[in-house]
Amino acid sequence: MMTYADHVYRSADGRLDLYARIYDADGPPLLLMHGLTRNSADFEGLAGHLAAKYQVIVPDQRGRGRSDYDPDPDNYTPATYVQDMFALIADLQLGNLGLIGTSLGGLMAMMMAAISPARFDSLILNDIGPVVEADGLDRIQSYVGEMAPFDSWQQAADHCRTVHSDAMIGYEAQDWMAFARRTCAETPDGGIGFAYDPAIAKGLSGSTQSAVPPDLWETWDRLSAIPALILRGALSDILAPATVAEMKRRHPDHFSTAEIANRGHAPILDEPDALAAIDGFLANIGK
Repeated sequence: MMTYADHVYRSADGRLDLYARIYDADGPPLLLMHGLTRNSADFEGLAGHLAAKYQVIVPDQRGRGRSDYDPDPDNYTPATYVQDMFALIADLQLGNLGLIGTSLGGLMAMMMAAISPARFDSLILNDIGPVVEADGLDRIQSYVGEMAPFDSWQQAADHCRTVHSDAMIGYEAQDWMAFARRTCAETPDGGIGFAYDPAIAKGLSGSTQSAVPPDLWETWDRLSAIPALILRGALSDILAPATVAEMKRRHPDHFSTAEIANRGHAPILDEPDALAAIDGFLANIGK
């Protein structure tokens, strides 16, 4: 497994210590941003793959992983996370860089690129777009939040299988154990719990608009000069094929897409088809 350095920096509001993994290769920087309930460990396979050619930065958003939990759950919003990412970019004194975002991380990537389009030279969105399907959002809402701790890692792995098996066709027992160890952590009382603040569920309550920034088509339209790769799980209930087609219609130049077989929301990005699409896309950046 590729080694990385631990990096701690202050949040944009100066209130929290936030964490990131830095795979510090001598190459162009890439910022990888995880989904709602996940953390930097989600990108272990992809980060290790990319680190031979790129400086790979993988943060834990506030309230996840090794980053501080926010005592005010109203701050668990994409707009706040985006400002934290700009604080990280400034802290590392990065120049132009590429963005890779899964789900929530992809929403953040679109927002960041719309705010400062000249700063970002590439955009990879993993199973997310300007339209988030309501059925998928309802499914996510059904399992995010407070849960009793698991008694063992096997119980955690079994729960992950129950929740995500429809999205991860072909996973075996060892895959689900690895999944659990990426998404869970030991609790102070010796149990096993998900590595996120249950209060992040607050942003999912109510309507779709409370979880997804408004006017995302307008945001997408501002990104037409940035090369983009859209990855979609073939079984996704979050990103519809029609949305991908409309994204391409509005962004006809420098647009690539790939569908990842046997995956719903969202591919882990260690799948061979995903790695091949990402490698091919990034190889052409700047050419």
